[in-house]
Amino acid sequence: MFPVRAKVAVLAVVAAAVLSAGCRAVGGARPAAVPEPPSVSPATPVAPAGPPLTRMGYTVQVGAFAVEANARRLAESLIASGLDAFYFPAGSGLFKVRFGDHPSREAAREQAGKLKAEGRIGEFFIVGPADYAAARPGAPAPVIGGPPPSEAELRDRLAATAESFIGVDYSWGGTTSDSGFDCSGLVRAVYRLNGLAMPRSVGEQYGAGTAVAGDRLTTGDLVFFAATPGGPLTHVGIYVGDGAFIHAPGSGKKVRRESLASGYFRARFSGARAYL
Repeated sequence: MFPVRAKVAVLAVVAAAVLSAGCRAVGGARPAAVPEPPSVSPATPVAPAGPPLTRMGYTVQVGAFAVEANARRLAESLIASGLDAFYFPAGSGLFKVRFGDHPSREAAREQAGKLKAEGRIGEFFIVGPADYAAARPGAPAPVIGGPPPSEAELRDRLAATAESFIGVDYSWGGTTSDSGFDCSGLVRAVYRLNGLAMPRSVGEQYGAGTAVAGDRLTTGDLVFFAATPGGPLTHVGIYVGDGAFIHAPGSGKKVRRESLASGYFRARFSGARAYL
């Protein structure tokens, strides 16, 4: 009997570490129905579609940190003061920080100027709606005056952005209970880097999308999980094709790719949502 009890204990520890620590749903969001795992017989969860994601306005970008922890500390200090900040890998081994979503370049510049005068930030750059593709990790620069990217192109860019985070010890403001949602923070950063204002928590993200059956997943969709089958949503990842998703397991763990077909995630799969 001992080996059985030991095995159960190990599984319980894994469940707590992967789906609970640092990644919770505000308000204990619960899907109306839990579909079968996507590789078996998926069903679309019964949940209303949320409004379309709004486009990002003007945001402030600061820093070019060679040490990831320095970018994380700056983001956490900005979050602690009430700013909507996140950090991301910007290529060439550097990390940068972004914060805010303003209706005009002037409003973004005013906020950044005050923070610089206070010594909170150094030199800054204003990222506008037309700049997102050029500044986005893994995406080609847009053609000036050309048409916006197609849905397929945007989905590919979402996947490329998520891929750029693999190996990062991602923590989205993990120093406070209000903002320690690492998995939803990663999702939010990926979408915001692509110009889409994704909500903050796991529950809000689930409510903002449109239900997708597990056998109809498309790159860029979000996949949701519960720590216990049928329980409240506690975890989210970004689907990147071929039955795989990318997620942030929690504070102190690196962003990685997982398979939806793995036994652990099959048992806890609680639905998928699309936003494009």
